[in-house]
Amino acid sequence: MNSNKYFVTGYPEKVQVHLSGPSALVTTTANTQNFKVYADLSKLGVGTHRVRIQQEGLNSDLRYRFDPATIKVDIQPRKTVSYPLEVKYAKENIASGYQAGNASADVKSVKITGASDQINRIKSVVAQLNVPQNAKSSINSQAIIEALDSKQNTVNVVITPATADVTLPITPGNSKELPVKLEPKGITDDNESFTLTSATKRVRVFGTTAQLKKLTAVKVEVDTSDVRTTKTKEVALDSKLNSVKGFYPDRISVKITRNN
Repeated sequence: MNSNKYFVTGYPEKVQVHLSGPSALVTTTANTQNFKVYADLSKLGVGTHRVRIQQEGLNSDLRYRFDPATIKVDIQPRKTVSYPLEVKYAKENIASGYQAGNASADVKSVKITGASDQINRIKSVVAQLNVPQNAKSSINSQAIIEALDSKQNTVNVVITPATADVTLPITPGNSKELPVKLEPKGITDDNESFTLTSATKRVRVFGTTAQLKKLTAVKVEVDTSDVRTTKTKEVALDSKLNSVKGFYPDRISVKITRNN
């Protein structure tokens, strides 16, 4: 086919070749594979076609069969365009209290070649950066480049280059250190009272400037409903309760003593 003018999709990467004939000849042919299997599209125009698989180079003493014997191909005008590259990553994987800066790639734009109808489907070209869960440090990694349609499905085109080196800076967000304020939770009797103590007196709080400005202490609610005398618990700090992004540490040990 004229690969400068047309782009073909639909054909398999491989077909199975079943050989029969003299044992030694079959073995030699299977080992050397000194023949080729092809589909002749030279006389076909734009559109979908069913084409018979052919061979060249097999010894005339061999019998052969292809699986599949025919293939379905789609021939479309070839088109090459340039697209700007975006970097995508799972923002929810950034650790609480940390913030991601602007991701940058060593590739600013890519060349895309394919069938014109496929290229017309493209809405974005992205480098998909893998960010591990609870990421707290900057990432430098190679990312696969994909062409996506409006439904975020991958479009069948050739992208050059196929990968990009991406850098994503991750740093602690705005923060300040604040005292913890321990409060009992789960008291059902007005006569009940508890003493709450923790070796952790202060924690670092992460959030926006406005969030941090409003906060003077970190409220820590401690469930006392199952304490009969004395108990020590690991208590998670609640970012929603305090209207901030997160804490370090995000859990503290609290000793609960029931007052008689």
